[in-house]
Amino acid sequence: MTAAGPADPAAPPSDPALPVRQDFIRQIVREDLASGKHTTVRTRFPPEPNGYLHIGHAKAICLDFGIAAEFGGLCNLRFDDTNPEKEDLEFVRAIEDDVRWLGFDWSELRHASDYFDVYYRAAVKLIEQGDAFVCDLTAEQVREYRGTLIEPGRNSPFRDRSVEENLDLFARMRAGEFADGTRTLRAKIDMASGNMNLRDPALYRIKQVVHQNTGDAWPIYPMYDFAHALGDAIEGITHSLCTLEFEDHRPLYDWVVDKVDLAGNPDLLASLTERGLPVVAAKPRQIEFSRLNINYTVMSKRKLTQLVADGLVDGWDDPRMYTLQGLRRRGYTPASLRLLVDRVGISKQNSVIDFSVLEGALRDDLDARAPRRMAVIDPLKLVLTNLPEGHAETLTFPNHPKDEAQGTREVPFSRQLWIERDDFAEVPPKGWKRLVPGGEVRLRGAGIVRVDEVVKDADGHIVELQGTLDPESRPGMEGANRKVKGTIHWVSAAHAVEAEVRLFDRLFVVEKPDDESTGKTYRDHLNPDSKRSVTGYIEPAGAAAAPEQSFQFERTGYFVADRVDHTPARPVFNRSVTLRDTWAAGNAAG
Repeated sequence: MTAAGPADPAAPPSDPALPVRQDFIRQIVREDLASGKHTTVRTRFPPEPNGYLHIGHAKAICLDFGIAAEFGGLCNLRFDDTNPEKEDLEFVRAIEDDVRWLGFDWSELRHASDYFDVYYRAAVKLIEQGDAFVCDLTAEQVREYRGTLIEPGRNSPFRDRSVEENLDLFARMRAGEFADGTRTLRAKIDMASGNMNLRDPALYRIKQVVHQNTGDAWPIYPMYDFAHALGDAIEGITHSLCTLEFEDHRPLYDWVVDKVDLAGNPDLLASLTERGLPVVAAKPRQIEFSRLNINYTVMSKRKLTQLVADGLVDGWDDPRMYTLQGLRRRGYTPASLRLLVDRVGISKQNSVIDFSVLEGALRDDLDARAPRRMAVIDPLKLVLTNLPEGHAETLTFPNHPKDEAQGTREVPFSRQLWIERDDFAEVPPKGWKRLVPGGEVRLRGAGIVRVDEVVKDADGHIVELQGTLDPESRPGMEGANRKVKGTIHWVSAAHAVEAEVRLFDRLFVVEKPDDESTGKTYRDHLNPDSKRSVTGYIEPAGAAAAPEQSFQFERTGYFVADRVDHTPARPVFNRSVTLRDTWAAGNAAG
């Protein structure tokens, strides 16, 4: 089945004008095509639908789909849904959405569960060849027999069952005669192997659980390593790209592919050909690459699930989460994540990327593309006393200072303005370049203003500034060239739209929240200031934004209209990233 999704125009196509990417995987692909080993590149992205995808998956998605696109090949999206207890249709839909959002589309949408009959036939073939047996050991006994890294394992007492007995028992497992956990089908490989994955691994287990795709049709389910290898072979995958933790599983992967030999036994695929699926079975090659690891994050699905379940975040798409859904809501763009993957590169060496690299990729993308708007997050009123009551005019501003193609916008200006509270200091620190009593600054696009009076309430808090606008300093006048030290932004109080502004920061305050060597867990390292919500004011052109539209709020940061809560009548903006990296300096002491 083919699914079409709207591809991001910034997705990496097979464009000859783009620089040629160089890494060891692409080199392998080039050599395989040049030698004639393959004429078409086939890859796949094979997530398990047991949770939401996180930023680490972005690398795999970009690599699987990107390589296929670069070499004119095909990439399938396949859900490796072999563990029905933990899988849900909600996760399936979210994963599809994430892949499309990143700018990719799949050749075919498949499920491991589409192949359950093929897996079963393959298992029967292994039994008939003497390469698999039904084992009655409990899970605990299997662990006891397995041995250690320095001691060989022991053969199961059921290893020498006859082919006939194994076929009978396996058929009865399939019929649902036995209780969960009472029997497994195991490969017959080598209990003395130095690779623990080859010590007669389980191929099938009994689980009388309803599956989200196949219902109660199967009381037995294939193990991941078995199903994954055969799924690749069924789909004719040429290059099976996996992260490094699967390197030790590669001998088992190859063993399964070789022993079953789907390409040489098309009869095993009968159930698929009857459904009209093409026969492209082949021998895939597994290639491993390093994961995308970023500090100040946790990427364990278990821990991400706990954060949500325990109410420590506001759901899977909380903008502080490192799920793709969360990053999207935070305002990260598909182009920024693809840029991150390009900058990190492809290697065989695991490393941890600094969080600033992620933020830098977003800044670089948004700096080039995001329109500018003015917004005041911590408002202080400034009254221009030399303008008449009711004064209103319209000023013209560029939408982007470096991109004339983005055009201009109209910004209202009036006698009463909102400015940022921290743009005024009654007692300024050394080097201060913003407003002070009797001092001047330039109002962006409006002229030069001086503060004449500071109005305070009974408690001594500043509630208003009163000042004057130099009438000879308006844009286009000679006085506009007069030098003043600072420029500040503003919003017309009469025209401003009130907005909820959510100020997000890193969810954790330490580089390695997973490190429990000090006796603390990741929960102890949660950043209490990771989310603040304030009421600010935004110019009308910003309030009219569509959900997921990003802006640079001048002098403040990059913000996005929340994809869930934002409406023009009730604007809600999330801070995606600050204008510059202030984290390192601000947290050096801690």
